[in-house]
Amino acid sequence: MKSIVLSLFVFITIFAIAQGVVLVSAQEKADFKVGLECNYAPFNWTQLDDSNDAVEISGGGGYCGGYDVEIAKKIAEGLDRNLVIVKTEWDGLIPALNSGKIDAVIAGMSPTEERKASVDFSDIYYESDLVIVVKADSDYAKATDLKGFEGAKITGQLNTFHYTVIDQIPGVKKQTAMETFPAMIVALSSGKIDGYISERPGAISAVESNPDLTFVAFDEGKGFEANPEDVAIAVALKKGNADVKAINDILATIDRETRQEIMDKMIEIQPVAAE
Repeated sequence: MKSIVLSLFVFITIFAIAQGVVLVSAQEKADFKVGLECNYAPFNWTQLDDSNDAVEISGGGGYCGGYDVEIAKKIAEGLDRNLVIVKTEWDGLIPALNSGKIDAVIAGMSPTEERKASVDFSDIYYESDLVIVVKADSDYAKATDLKGFEGAKITGQLNTFHYTVIDQIPGVKKQTAMETFPAMIVALSSGKIDGYISERPGAISAVESNPDLTFVAFDEGKGFEANPEDVAIAVALKKGNADVKAINDILATIDRETRQEIMDKMIEIQPVAAE
């Protein structure tokens, strides 16, 4: 009799534990895998620790912080998922998205017509304008319009709208596109180029970290011509991803003032130099 009772007790215990495991598993959050370069301050950067609430990069390699990361946190929280940062080269972001390696690209990516042909985009979560980063002591720092860059050696990031608009500069010496912004900063500081195209927050970030640089912003009608979506950024998703509505609802809760406050803070806390 005792053995029967003991066996029954063991069975009930094992069953309860098994049920508990199933319950815990069911309650675990799904991952929200976000692709970023982690190399485009103040939108995203790599650092050595989790200071300022940076998020660990999947697979090691440090931590990622920046404006995009803060937006990704809010989206992951709203979706009730666990944020996973997947560090990915710029050229590999859309292929990684379409292959299922990542769930979203939140990396300062503009929803251009060309990109819309291969991926879906959320509503815009930041808007900016295009400027030219130059050496502070160069003659180009005094330019007030695009004509002031005639004869200048100018480049932009590979496979971006930044590189395309260089053609709008009269008499420009368009240089080979570069893969990263840190590479362009090095080229500029060394004199290999005279300037590169950037969005204003990225330019502010570069100048904060490199006092020998400055940037030229343009009054309306004197700078680059661009469609609104070309100077805005949004979340990229695989075609047909049903999360787009939920993500838009989450983004709608972040007003323009809050977005700018986040950007200002990211510019303030960014690492002095890329890790």
